Amino acid sequence: MNAQPLLIGGEWRQARELLGAFRAEDPTTGDPIGPAFPLCGAADLEAAISAASTVANELAAAPPERIAAFLEAYATGIEANAEALVDLAHAETALPKQPRLATVELPRTTNQLRLAAKAVRSYAWTQPVIDTATGLRAHRAPLSKPVLVFGPNNFPFAFNAVAGSDFASAIAARNPVIAKAHPSHPATSERLARIALVALQQAGLPSASVQLLYHFDYAAGSRLAGDARLGAVGFTGSRAGGLALKAAADKAGIPAYVELSSVNPVFLLPGALAERGTALAQEFFASCTMGSGQFCTNPGVVIVPQGTDGDAFVATATSHFAAAAPSVLFSRGVLDHLQHGVATLCEAGAEVLAGGTVGEPGFRYAPTLLSVDADTFLRAPKALQTEAFGPVSLLVRVRDVAQMAQVAQAFEGNLTGTIYSAIDGGDDTAWPTVAHALRPRVGRLIGNRMPTGVAVSPAMNHGGPYPSTGHPGFTAVGMPAAITRFTALHSYDNVPETQLPHELRDGNPDGIARLVDGVWRTNDLAHGAS
Repeated sequence: MNAQPLLIGGEWRQARELLGAFRAEDPTTGDPIGPAFPLCGAADLEAAISAASTVANELAAAPPERIAAFLEAYATGIEANAEALVDLAHAETALPKQPRLATVELPRTTNQLRLAAKAVRSYAWTQPVIDTATGLRAHRAPLSKPVLVFGPNNFPFAFNAVAGSDFASAIAARNPVIAKAHPSHPATSERLARIALVALQQAGLPSASVQLLYHFDYAAGSRLAGDARLGAVGFTGSRAGGLALKAAADKAGIPAYVELSSVNPVFLLPGALAERGTALAQEFFASCTMGSGQFCTNPGVVIVPQGTDGDAFVATATSHFAAAAPSVLFSRGVLDHLQHGVATLCEAGAEVLAGGTVGEPGFRYAPTLLSVDADTFLRAPKALQTEAFGPVSLLVRVRDVAQMAQVAQAFEGNLTGTIYSAIDGGDDTAWPTVAHALRPRVGRLIGNRMPTGVAVSPAMNHGGPYPSTGHPGFTAVGMPAAITRFTALHSYDNVPETQLPHELRDGNPDGIARLVDGVWRTNDLAHGAS
């Protein structure tokens, strides 16, 4: 079977070791679509890492202006090909063209690339620090090694291995990228990589700064993640897959930034339910079923007080779920994992209130609502926190705010945690009781808003304690913070100024924000104490 070419060393070429081929599938029918793509062997993985390693030092020394020019040219190229890209992504994922792909995700992707370019021009990601008393100076610098990026299935643009946040962050830090596309949307990834290659050439950067591989087996992935020539690994996907890659990287001393799983608990305080319970039920249903529930910030567990208001919320939410048509999922694999997750929840004591059935044709599953009492949840918290990646959520019924806090303390690490409170201040006493228990267990604490959706902002934390990610000290979204994942901390001790990096020299004509002797300065004028 003929297969699409790989991007290696700045050239589109056939796989050297073709172990097989695959095609994308139309999630609405389950039928194969589009051309065949190669399942790569060891020879192709070696070629990719060798090509990327060869240009790592050249890219690390590239002028920031060229890096920024590439990121901006790439964003412009994506916009020029928007219609074709949206058509491809829609066919491969069944995500709606409007508004999801064309109006929301694609503009988010190009905005992300431009924000990365802005951080490059301002040197914001380098975090320069100068201590004149000791003669020490430090900043964040390129790894001078390739970054291996694994793209997930649920964002064909914004988290794509060859266009998303991990990609933009690694390139902004002047590191080559080896992009491992997700097999759910290979044609979309190929089109993006073709645009990226043109933008690299326009910007005068090494063409081998970006490699694209479509698929390889788990063993090959672990070997690649553990290759000492890598500088870092970025991964978004399943807990099992991410931990396997992290284990391989750890053995080789390679930092692995892995986003794994999250159930994003939502706590409904009594006053909020009394005020607007019906509206909250609709808001919850809309959030849980948006994108067929295939978001890492989907509200997977909702904590609801017992009593009249809580019962009314549950009844209204159940009616919404029961009336909904089956949702289209990305793949057979997603459907299988979702069914397994729901079965695990039921075995642990959860009751199905609505849904729980497979639909046809293609990969479909009915929006599903389950319920369990808090005592049962507290007896089996691990099993009842099983992530069901899809339009599924578990209600946990609590006696009072004190038991709500107990439930909060039982949660594993999550990307987000939400607390809904009364607008009139009726829950002001209850809020800190729950928040103090929840805050250490979530990366982002949200008030009166469902967790679905992640704004691209410097203040965003799209990360959290394990097992939502590998560790709580990084974010995968938001420039310049996301860039620092793919950097090394370099310190200079008594080095002559002429040999220092630009942003660490005494003169500062570009107005770079620097921490000088404990004071933030721009253009050598203090503008705030540290």
